[in-house]
Amino acid sequence: MNRSILLALLLATAACSPGGPGAGNQSGEAQSPGTAGGIAVASMDKAVAPGDDFFAYTNGGWVKNTAIPQDRSGIGAFFIADQERERQTRELLDGILKSNPAAGSNEALIANYYNAYLNTDAIDRAGIAPAKADLDAIAAIADKRQLSAAIGGTIRADTDPLNATNFQTENLFGVFVTQGLATPGETLPYLMQGGIGLPEREYYLGGDSKMAGLRDQYRAYIATVMKAAGLADPDGAAKRILDLETKIARAHATREESEDFAKGAQVWSRADLEAKAPGIDWAALLGAAQLGNARKFEAYHAGAIPKLSALVASEPLQSWKEWLAFHTLNQQASVLPKPIRDASFAFYGTALSGTPQQRPRDQLALNAVSNGLQDAVGKAYVDKYFPASAKAEVQRMVENIKAAFARRVQAIDWMAPSTKQEALKKVQSIVVGVGYPDQWRDYSALQISADNAYANKKNAELAEYRHQIAKIGKPMDRSEWWMPPQLVNAVNLPVQNALNFPAAILQRPFFDPQADAAFNYGAIGSVIGHEISHSFDNNGALFDSTGRLRNWWTPADFARFQQAGAALAAQYDAYEALPGLHVNGKLTLGENIADVAGLAAAYDAYRSSLGGKEAPVLEGFTGDQRFFIAYGQAWASKMRPETLRQRVLTDGHAPGQFRALTVRNLDPWYAAFAVKPEQKLFLAPEKRVKVW
Repeated sequence: MNRSILLALLLATAACSPGGPGAGNQSGEAQSPGTAGGIAVASMDKAVAPGDDFFAYTNGGWVKNTAIPQDRSGIGAFFIADQERERQTRELLDGILKSNPAAGSNEALIANYYNAYLNTDAIDRAGIAPAKADLDAIAAIADKRQLSAAIGGTIRADTDPLNATNFQTENLFGVFVTQGLATPGETLPYLMQGGIGLPEREYYLGGDSKMAGLRDQYRAYIATVMKAAGLADPDGAAKRILDLETKIARAHATREESEDFAKGAQVWSRADLEAKAPGIDWAALLGAAQLGNARKFEAYHAGAIPKLSALVASEPLQSWKEWLAFHTLNQQASVLPKPIRDASFAFYGTALSGTPQQRPRDQLALNAVSNGLQDAVGKAYVDKYFPASAKAEVQRMVENIKAAFARRVQAIDWMAPSTKQEALKKVQSIVVGVGYPDQWRDYSALQISADNAYANKKNAELAEYRHQIAKIGKPMDRSEWWMPPQLVNAVNLPVQNALNFPAAILQRPFFDPQADAAFNYGAIGSVIGHEISHSFDNNGALFDSTGRLRNWWTPADFARFQQAGAALAAQYDAYEALPGLHVNGKLTLGENIADVAGLAAAYDAYRSSLGGKEAPVLEGFTGDQRFFIAYGQAWASKMRPETLRQRVLTDGHAPGQFRALTVRNLDPWYAAFAVKPEQKLFLAPEKRVKVW
């Protein structure tokens, strides 16, 4: 749910929320306050027949009456929930700032990080000085060994559950640390492709005029950054950097290739790195990356790693030094002087995403500290805003939906007993985290000052990296969290066979303790079902209950499963997001399988919760109708065309308006709304995709 996801090893999220802990709180129409019925009737457009356009029926009023704020690329249900999350975090931070926290405490780190980030006057006065040591070190690189060490020194760990197999770090390589795909219980560093500043390889290689125009704007942006930093020949450097990144992009695996776990399940030794990927001085790179003692690596992008290494050897040293200088500045643009900050937003915010206006600095600062000190902010957040009663209620729903999913598996008549036994073992052993982790990060060694935003950002990122690589060689912790509590999102973790449901998503429009079961099972219940079902989508189904990549299917069963997936992919291929731009059914298949199976399991759990009775009619709607309306409203979304185009081209999640149409595959939806064959969304019973 925003992203992507390996993290398709962490598989995709429950939905595409617009960003990390810093995603929301713009002006916009909120949904109605909590009621027994739960659903936001004012958000609907009852003039639309649900069987013709269920998204418009459930969200049409909201879409018509809600403008996308100038400082947003899009809004939706996650935006609505994140407005409240940000309001709470603002209140929390204001209290910390007034409390004069003790030096060295988490609260002091939070206050220092916020104050330094907020103080743009100090940032502007400092100019490029905070980055001078980094730039001087790059300028002093004299040979390929030193270049290899410099590249190694930039490596950081990916911890974003939205970034998964489409990992696109600006550093030449990224590292992801978890259990190896075929080494159960053994934690390895995954080597992932990187090195580009555009969203993915197709932005460099695509031939249409829109992509060409974005490349021209990117080159101009690079030149602006290099000029603002006082670096020589900014225009020539920009051309050389873009040319180098184009070669890097050609070396990359495609998005579809990245999601082939079998290709990623390759364990390389240090000797393998030297033999299979010559060109880099691996001893220098790994030493600088603090990975000198690592003896095994998951070469997830095994095809790309040798090509990237060869480019280090073949491309001019000057081009690499310019590339390093630019990305050093680009990754720190938010804490550099105004010309660089403004240019960064003009390109990444406006050109790529269509957002006309930058958010106020205090909101950016609020979310920067929430991202940089995730556990420090997260602990304070749950202590203040997440009651034990909410956690207990959601945990009960999780158990009910797991039980419903298991019953659905038991009822499958075409599945061999051996396959069914493994599927049941997997669902029964899923570890589910609700609200927050059992253990919190220790920040006592982290240096955060009140007057150096550049150093603070670097220090926080380095501390996170060291935390991640410290896991190498140790047994996998199945209870480890990959999302902070103050994030409106959720995630499935196949290699851990685990789920995370952060506290911040457990509020409207996903969860309301004042509403009845129909609303909560249709909204947060479908999210829970979605995440459980990710363990059984086209990617998750390749992992067993221990998180090992292992084929536990009979050939006939897997063929039947793939047949259902192909039908669902074809269904989504037909959806047109923009004129001539269709949803990619194969790219989004994992999310769509999880939507169909998760909604079905949530519905079964909802009906089971009624104990054989019928839900009351509330606000003029039956319980089944409110269940499906709550689901549709959980996918409220509205995006700028630039953002929608980027989403369709790069994201494993279909846009929300199409995910709301999942209902057309469930028989009870047809009965709930008396959907007729002549209506646009009607599917004949044999065409309704049933997965699990």
